[in-house]
Amino acid sequence: MSATADHAEERANPLARLGFQPGQVVQELGYDDDCDEDFRDAIAEITGNELVDEDYDEDVADVVILWYRDGDGDLVDSLVDALTTLTDGGTVWLLTPKTGRDGYVEPSEIGEAAPTAGLTGTTTTAVAKDWSGTRLVAPKTARSGGRK
Repeated sequence: MSATADHAEERANPLARLGFQPGQVVQELGYDDDCDEDFRDAIAEITGNELVDEDYDEDVADVVILWYRDGDGDLVDSLVDALTTLTDGGTVWLLTPKTGRDGYVEPSEIGEAAPTAGLTGTTTTAVAKDWSGTRLVAPKTARSGGRK
């Protein structure tokens, strides 16, 4: 596929730039009435799978999306819980309300909580009208099977 086609696909489906791919199992934590249904539907469409919830224990998840708002409890604990079913090399997308929205989470809180949970933030981007997403991964030094 050409670079132009890749860019056209990303514009047509913004989730492609977030790394969601066909066949992935995506676990969703922290769902509530304020979550963005279009975003959820788009994930299911691109992966070809319905999102699984916190009771999922069949196998491992490739991606975890964690809806988190200020007041939802301890962020470190929530991030550690997100790692429970995550496959090696998987991604956690921490979804928080945008600035000025109810439940907004300060970036400094995310910056402090992620390393405590064993994660590193790589990208923060708008994922929906009212939500921002921070992509979190395990540091390369902690991953098994690293290159030599």
